[in-house]
Amino acid sequence: MGKGPGLYSDIGKKARDLLYKDYQSDHKFTVTTYTSSGIAITSTGIKKGELFLADVSTQLKNKNITTDVKVDTNSNLLTTITVDEAAPGLKAIFSFIVPDQRSGKLELQYQHEYAGISTSIGLTAKPGINFSGVVGNNSLSVGTDLSYDTTSGNFTKFNAGLNFTHSDLIASLTLNDKADTLTAAYYHSVSPLTNTAVGAELSHSFSSNENTLTIGTQHALDPLTTVKARVNNYGRASALIQHEWRPKSLFTISGEVDTRAIEKSAKIGLALALKP
Repeated sequence: MGKGPGLYSDIGKKARDLLYKDYQSDHKFTVTTYTSSGIAITSTGIKKGELFLADVSTQLKNKNITTDVKVDTNSNLLTTITVDEAAPGLKAIFSFIVPDQRSGKLELQYQHEYAGISTSIGLTAKPGINFSGVVGNNSLSVGTDLSYDTTSGNFTKFNAGLNFTHSDLIASLTLNDKADTLTAAYYHSVSPLTNTAVGAELSHSFSSNENTLTIGTQHALDPLTTVKARVNNYGRASALIQHEWRPKSLFTISGEVDTRAIEKSAKIGLALALKP
């Protein structure tokens, strides 16, 4: 985490990345190329069972303005325009999807040494409004995340969180799903030299009175190869190995098995990302 408390989305992010990032059961292939004018073109294909999804995106950077345009197999055109440092500490993001006329959204992010604020509003007659704010510093921060639907006049989201960072340890506590789910997360960097870390997440649902505990670890076999593993209290165990065979080009293979039903087929996911 950088200077200051960051944004609300940064609360518990280290633990979430350790436990969930790069795990998948699909087959994904991504290729990025660059034109002579500096435009990045990325083609992505994902195979989900018998379903195949694809999209093509372009990215153009001009000073502090980044324009992303993506077209998918459903003929949706997603455009995102990001202006970094529109003012000191301020980022502006404008996005819309064609042909969805109600998809337009404007988001403003402001980061300060002792606060991080993000607010977005839908560009419609009766828009949805989202606000998240964090106060504190890079050691201790507390924040909230709210969404309000002006059409119904109801809050559609109400979350709150606390994040504590000390040396090589990060702990967080969040209350999500309109105060129905309480989640505690923990991340500990064991050895920065080998990128070895352990983490855990415990969630309790008040409505169902169910607990979900997930623990995981990661370790770099060498500077280009990382292995990760996780298991939860329902007996689902997952592992992956990721290799950077050339700069920014990654090959990842991951698998998941239900230890309580070994006779069932394991889920295998593959991901290949190619960049020049």
